[in-house]
Amino acid sequence: METRITKIFHIDYPIIQAGMIWVSGWKLAVAVAKAGVLGLIGAGSMTPELLREHVRKAKAACPERSWGVNLPIFFKFADEMAEIILEEGVKIIFTSGGSPKKYTRRFKDAGMTVAHVTATPTLAVKCEEAGVDAVVVEGFEAGGHNGRDELTTMVLVPQAVDAVKIPVIAAGGIYDGRGMAAAMAMGADGVQIGTRFAATLESSAHENFKQAMMEASPTDTFLILRRLIPARVIVNEWAKTILAAEARGASEEVLINLIGEKRTQLGMFDGDLKHGEIQIGQAVGALKTIKPAGDVVREIVAQYAQSVKRLSEL
Repeated sequence: METRITKIFHIDYPIIQAGMIWVSGWKLAVAVAKAGVLGLIGAGSMTPELLREHVRKAKAACPERSWGVNLPIFFKFADEMAEIILEEGVKIIFTSGGSPKKYTRRFKDAGMTVAHVTATPTLAVKCEEAGVDAVVVEGFEAGGHNGRDELTTMVLVPQAVDAVKIPVIAAGGIYDGRGMAAAMAMGADGVQIGTRFAATLESSAHENFKQAMMEASPTDTFLILRRLIPARVIVNEWAKTILAAEARGASEEVLINLIGEKRTQLGMFDGDLKHGEIQIGQAVGALKTIKPAGDVVREIVAQYAQSVKRLSEL
């Protein structure tokens, strides 16, 4: 299967495993890479030296397949991590959470392929102007940090495709081959999938978190912290305190204090389902099994083929 995305990332299928915090370590990135899609190490929950360790392990375990790193630009360690990424010779970088102008030229000068994640067609144009090779446009359905404009994937993708000439990667609420086929029909060159890969054997999510994904309903997630950094989470006791504070009109200072430190680690990595922040997308309600990431890739590709065949027969 060939699209502009498979060509620039040297992968078999136009699927990117999202670089999720506390979930996407080198084991997950390597597992999906070996299945023929692009794996990403999520740097946003790591220290600089831990990122270096994960990059080196991925290089040793999977020298022949494509994988990369997702780097949130607003992260406090971003500058140090950018240096490590360059020093270690990483070939593919996905940036997010800020302006791609900050690092794109340096990464491109080093021979890297660069993509940036954004949430509106207007910002997709700015990414193109900044010189990225591809843009991920992520709809409101996505888990974790989200755009403030609340554009859904169905609305966002075709408008972004019309707005830029570079390849567009659709994200947000896509978890199987049917969603992939829909995204490709709207003009995307590929898809980025997070939630489905969070619930795999190679995911570094805590077993409590994985089990919570299996038990979640389609309406169990909500977007919180809209005035700070919007994030889609499973609503638990901690999230309810945030929602109540927001309803009272709490100040940013109060909200920051309620968030505290290491809240996502507590929920997603340590497995505290009551007091931790559990970031996940709306697709969580569709998850029924925890299986190897390679099997997930093969299922998505097979279902995509079935969906395309069904459409051709109508």
